[in-house]
Amino acid sequence: MNIGILASGKGSNFEALVKAFREENRVLVKCLVSDQPGANVNTLADQYGIKKLLVSFDKDRTKLDDETKIADYLIAQGVEWVVLAGYMRILKKPMLSRFPNRILNIHPSLLPSFPGLNAVKQALDYGVKFTGCTVHYVNENIDQGKIIAQKVVPVLEEDTLDSLLLRVHQAEHALYPQVIRDLIKSEKHSSLCQKH
Repeated sequence: MNIGILASGKGSNFEALVKAFREENRVLVKCLVSDQPGANVNTLADQYGIKKLLVSFDKDRTKLDDETKIADYLIAQGVEWVVLAGYMRILKKPMLSRFPNRILNIHPSLLPSFPGLNAVKQALDYGVKFTGCTVHYVNENIDQGKIIAQKVVPVLEEDTLDSLLLRVHQAEHALYPQVIRDLIKSEKHSSLCQKH
């Protein structure tokens, strides 16, 4: 499976995925697409020798044009699945139509609870006893695609935002690569069944 990663920030999930798949034959991280030239994720891509595309979302062009450029780039790189890792833009038709049911996102809550921004802070402020992370398919609505897998993280009495964020990120770094491995297995299984 060739994957392309879209990211906007520090790149902790990007790095976790690159490290998880570095020694494997089954998954290859082909490229990074970033919409933030100054983001740390770009530095990480350089460190790991991953090709990257920076998209500025120029105000003189429509966002759909930029998204078409991204989709064209990913296809040219041989990307089969698109993996969002802290990508802070809502995907539209140019991406969704080119990669139908092949775009994944990880969100730092147990969806459908706390969609959108600042999910860990929302959970802490609400006083829940458990939160976690969710891997889901991406559709045109924010954090509303079909849920694939979740990992629970208990909220401790003494938790601060930083301590809870750290544990949720650790859960994300474990869950995301595993979901991608499981998708490969299920794809291989279904293609074998179709042959027989």
